[in-house]
Amino acid sequence: MKKLFKLTFVTAGLLFVFSCAEDFLVKEPTQFITTSQIGEAASKNPDVIAGTMTGIYKLMVETGTGGTTGHDDFGQKGYDVFADMLSSDMALSVSTYGWYRASITEYQCTQDYTYTDNYQVWRYYYRIIRSANTVIEALGGNDAAPELDENKFILGQAKAIRAHSYFYLAQYFQKTYDPAELILPFYDDLQDQNGPKVAASEIYAFIESDLLGAITLLNGFNRNDKVQINQDVAKGILAYVYGAMGKNAEVKTLTGQVMTKYPVLNEAEVLGGFNDVNTPAWMWGLDITSDTELDLVSWWGQIDYYSYSYAAYGDAKAIDSDLYAAIPADDVRKGQFYTGTSAYRQLMPLYKFYDAQRVPAGASTTVTADYVYMRVEEMYLLHAEAAAKTGAEGEARTALKAVLDKRLPSTSYVDALSGAALADEIYLQQRIELWGEGKTYLNLKRNKRSMKRGANHLSFVGEVIQYNDERLTFEIPEAEIQNNPFISDQNN
Repeated sequence: MKKLFKLTFVTAGLLFVFSCAEDFLVKEPTQFITTSQIGEAASKNPDVIAGTMTGIYKLMVETGTGGTTGHDDFGQKGYDVFADMLSSDMALSVSTYGWYRASITEYQCTQDYTYTDNYQVWRYYYRIIRSANTVIEALGGNDAAPELDENKFILGQAKAIRAHSYFYLAQYFQKTYDPAELILPFYDDLQDQNGPKVAASEIYAFIESDLLGAITLLNGFNRNDKVQINQDVAKGILAYVYGAMGKNAEVKTLTGQVMTKYPVLNEAEVLGGFNDVNTPAWMWGLDITSDTELDLVSWWGQIDYYSYSYAAYGDAKAIDSDLYAAIPADDVRKGQFYTGTSAYRQLMPLYKFYDAQRVPAGASTTVTADYVYMRVEEMYLLHAEAAAKTGAEGEARTALKAVLDKRLPSTSYVDALSGAALADEIYLQQRIELWGEGKTYLNLKRNKRSMKRGANHLSFVGEVIQYNDERLTFEIPEAEIQNNPFISDQNN
């Protein structure tokens, strides 16, 4: 892959390098700091490399990290919106400004490699990968065993975020898990070269290795910020990876190790806005402040009626009407969605995602509501799914009820479910529970399901679309085909 950018490190840690490590900077004068210099400084002061890792987490929320100025280019949560709309549980019910309509909801980008949406996804995740490779190389490489605990924990985080990025690339650019299929170029170091596509088996083996290594390295890590990946989050990512590979026994083991460590959201939290990273059920998330400098170009700027947003001014995002109809009347989650007299706001998540000030169109243009990346309910539902697939149906029902007991007045109906009925119920509850959080696409492909759009979509209403339909998979972008001599088209 042609490198279209140079990493810059604007962090306190790297300022330390320039101010306090003149001895080696003078010996090797250059306008760029090298990874060996970073590594040497980090061996004396872990804050140096910690600052670099902080920069990677910042990439996850920054605008333009997909290489465009588009108002859908704002890091990980931007691609969560892509995923939710491609899988159709999130409907673009009104379109005034046109964001997502043609390219995503009408599947034009997934059938035309010249659309920038393909480039955004590709560039963002490979940028994270290159940044993680920078940290890993500075700490001694893929097989390093840092002496300092602080550096060991940073290495674990870098491996986990690299694996997370490769996993999402594999999900977005492969129709279904086929180990033999050539899918992506693979880079595990900083060699400035293009590469050919390698088999999914190689990509997934590397992801697994990275995450198993991260889990070991992160043992004993007590983070001071939920944006940092800890051992539980690394296990959660690996559970998703194993699920995609069909390794359900491993999914069950990993989720079982994590899920009971965090409380399930209560009713007040379910209806509380999903805006506070300190929510105990959140395993991974970002504390957004005014210093984060987010505004209209953000996840909140696209989704929330109560932020300065497209959602308030003309691009309504709503739950699929058929999915909403499937939520029982006495389910607390039914109350997350608007059903009043306003036609524009119908089925928008006015009571799930909202800025704390609750002012239509926002009390300020500055976003301070937080981002959720992973929460414990995902682990319970993944556990239920994997248990059902491995024949442990009693265990599956118990895990499912652990979530539903906080959502419904009675969950006794679950006790009678088995076989396909149990699997269907778990899948439905994943769709309801995690609506708008970027997980439906992963669940759809992992469970090999089909979807059908309800009446509140603007296109393809009623059409049944299978999980492996080519319209649900991104194309290798035009820029990569033009710049990488090893890739000449979508298939080579």
